[in-house]
This record gives sequence, structure tokens and C-alpha cells, in this order.
Amino acid sequence: MRPRTAPDYLAGYPLHLREQVLALIDQGRFAEVLRKRYPQAHSVRSDGALYDYVQALKAEHMRAAPPLSKVCFDSKLHVIRNALGTHTAVSRVQGSRLQAKREIRVSTLFREVPLEFLRM
Repeated sequence: MRPRTAPDYLAGYPLHLREQVLALIDQGRFAEVLRKRYPQAHSVRSDGALYDYVQALKAEHMRAAPPLSKVCFDSKLHVIRNALGTHTAVSRVQGSRLQAKREIRVSTLFREVPLEFLRM
């Protein structure tokens, strides 16, 4: 029998929390506990709504950060990059100018989850 290990996304949490999560997963109660704690999904469903949501967060916490060109849900993200979201900056030369585009792509699985998970 293999020793059980916590999923990678829990690596930054304290050991006692990882053990609690593993116990809930072993008992088959993890989804039930999450649904009870976070019963309501958010209303951010479209790319436009996601862009507005991210812009509001940016205005609240990172006013001096450069503007974002694009914010969208990406259905292929977890398959291609094994990630829940990406923040990329692409620089292109256009004539004598350097043009920078900044994009945030969020996995589509975050469309159906509570707001606390999207905010994370």
C-alpha cells in the first residue's frame, strides 16, 4: 500500500490541516463539507464579468500595476499547462515601439465554484 500524500495544492498549508483534508477525502466527505461551508456559487459567469471582477480587485489592491489587456476563462488551461490560472506578459516590437500585453486566464472550473475559490 502506498503512503497517502496530500494533493499538491495543499503543500503550503500546515500539517494538521493537510491531515484533516486527507481524513475527509478518505471518508468520502470532503465534497459534502465544502458544499456545507460554501453553499452558494458566485455570479461571475462570462469573460466580461470576470474582467470587471479582476479590475475591481486590481483597483483595490494593486493600483500602480500596469493595465491588463485580457482576462478570460480558459477551458484548455488545466490540460495544457496543468494550472488553475496563468498571468502572462507578452512583449512585441511594433515599429520603434515595444508593445506589452498582460493576460490573466482562469480555468473554467472556477465558473461553478463559490466566490472564495475564485478570489483565491
